[in-house]
Amino acid sequence: MKLSKRGEYALRALIDLGIAQELKRPLLQISELVDKERLPVKFLEQILTQLRAAGYVNTKRGKHGGYFISKPLDTIRIGDVVRLIDGPLAPIACVSQTAYARCTCPDETHCGLRMLMFDVRNAISNILDRYTLAQVVEITLRKMRRDRVTIPFLEALLEK
Repeated sequence: MKLSKRGEYALRALIDLGIAQELKRPLLQISELVDKERLPVKFLEQILTQLRAAGYVNTKRGKHGGYFISKPLDTIRIGDVVRLIDGPLAPIACVSQTAYARCTCPDETHCGLRMLMFDVRNAISNILDRYTLAQVVEITLRKMRRDRVTIPFLEALLEK
């Protein structure tokens, strides 16, 4: 399993939106996300559209509009977001829970490679499914406050 740029950017955008929400600034404009994360605007728009279709984010139109998280942060599992954006977590299809496909091995039941990759898949999914967006946001904010790092559009809020 390799996290794609699309998956990475989706998680970074969700974390930024989650930080903003925790700091009582629930709406962020796409230009703010683009500036902070240095992302291509069209690519980020496509990602946010996908996250919106899945119910993770929503938008408010207008001059003071923007994107916001549409679910409680503690219900958004990192593994679910990665699966949405990048597909199955399994390194090979014959160990996938969501996209199983028979491999070329003549004896799947006794295949050592399959047994190894099954453990790899389980380790990856156990970690990614254990963490919620709320936990990642909390860890991020704690470290940013400790290191006195600020985000320009949240600077005043982080000092509290």
